[in-house]
Amino acid sequence: MKKFGKKYVEASKKIEKNKAYSIEEAVKLVKETSTTKFDSTVDIAIKLNVDPKKADQQLRGSFVLPNGTGKSKKILVIAKGAQAEAAKSAGADYVGEKDMIEKIQKENWFDFDVIIATPDMMPELGKIGMILGPKGLMPNPKTNTVTTNVASAVEDVKKGMVSYKTDTFGNIHSVVGKVSFDDAKLKENLEYIINTISKLKPASVKGKFINSITIASTMGPGIKLDQNSFDI
Repeated sequence: MKKFGKKYVEASKKIEKNKAYSIEEAVKLVKETSTTKFDSTVDIAIKLNVDPKKADQQLRGSFVLPNGTGKSKKILVIAKGAQAEAAKSAGADYVGEKDMIEKIQKENWFDFDVIIATPDMMPELGKIGMILGPKGLMPNPKTNTVTTNVASAVEDVKKGMVSYKTDTFGNIHSVVGKVSFDDAKLKENLEYIINTISKLKPASVKGKFINSITIASTMGPGIKLDQNSFDI
């Protein structure tokens, strides 16, 4: 049986086990139950009524949170010529082509959080797919990380772009923001995420689409949200 630390146990006492909280109550509680000394991240887990084994029920994409994530990401852009120059102007941390791919392959270099690439560079990146894939770093058109407009993609990541995909249990996980965000900003980000996901219901899914919504701070207890809090 998993043992929880003293701070976690104390924080858990503030939450009623079977209660689904309004969005306002949940936002306040996620701050009160943060147990870390650093500025915790607030995460969300959305349990969907989907079968991830069916291709049409595998959801994947990205969105830009209205108030960002509270975390800056280092961006590597793999592009040539004008696109490479556009990426530099947009503020990408690293820009290159085969030289960067070789650096990852030979030096085990991963001083970045996101890779954005132009379509023409994907065959080269595909050669290190076995390295990037397991780390969740392989660019994908669905998450707007394979694009012919790298400058726009770089700007989106800097604003707070978040990628999502259903896991093997049909859950979607995402960042909502930081505990230090004021209540209104966390609420706005939460509403944006739920409203966005709710519109992705596959035609083959019958009945209820979202089974449950839970938020938690880093190392903090989960807080269930009342779906009636959302306009879905």
